[in-house]
Amino acid sequence: MPKLEVDGAVLVYDDEGPRDGVGVPLVFIHGWTANRHRWDDQFAHFSAERRVVRLDLRGHGESTGAGARTIDELAGDVVALLDHLEVERFVPVGHSMGGMIAQTLALAHPERVERMVLVDSISRMTYSWARGLLLAVSTLLPFKLFVAVNIQRAFAPGYPKDKIRQYIDASAATPREVVMTCYGAMRAFDVLGRVHEITAATLIVHGYHDIQLPLSQMLRMANDYPDAVVRIVDAGHELPVEKPAELTALIGKFVAEPTTA
Repeated sequence: MPKLEVDGAVLVYDDEGPRDGVGVPLVFIHGWTANRHRWDDQFAHFSAERRVVRLDLRGHGESTGAGARTIDELAGDVVALLDHLEVERFVPVGHSMGGMIAQTLALAHPERVERMVLVDSISRMTYSWARGLLLAVSTLLPFKLFVAVNIQRAFAPGYPKDKIRQYIDASAATPREVVMTCYGAMRAFDVLGRVHEITAATLIVHGYHDIQLPLSQMLRMANDYPDAVVRIVDAGHELPVEKPAELTALIGKFVAEPTTA
């Protein structure tokens, strides 16, 4: 289990697949309170043919460190890891908060991002007055209940309750400080006015039943992307585990298309 010390954190990561495989490396970035195993299906599939990298973000999973106060800080960790691994060009595949990190990477390092995949992610979190009040009140709940409520509503109706409980338990194991600090980082994240600068071809995959980051907000973002393909899947917010085979197939088709650069 390789590790890298970065700015007070120890990042645990996986780096597998043939170095001379097809295409540039895929870099999988998980979301809030999750860990690198959200990508188990995709990681196993793509590592057979190309280099793939995934990490536990600081304070998440098996990585240590305090919570990041901005998405930029998390993006900086990813860049530090890729520099350490001598990965120059890559395809970031980000879920939820990981998609926010991917967009940050594409804006800050356009010469390194060959193309990009965003899964259940948006460029700015926007709330109605009522939803904003509900979210503010939810932060006052006991920590485990706060996590449970947020993870429970991330899945589409009908997803097995025993599996949801496993994800709730894993998320609740994330230190409170990390959970709440990264929650604030997501709420402050806003690059909606800059996504028109992202010229890399982008695949945007979103769950139809996603109420965490609603479909309407994703579509508003996608409208401003110069080169984006949008795919809607019959799932909730946790596409990598709700519909793993479907997501893997969509990513595979997208990254197999020839680049225009």
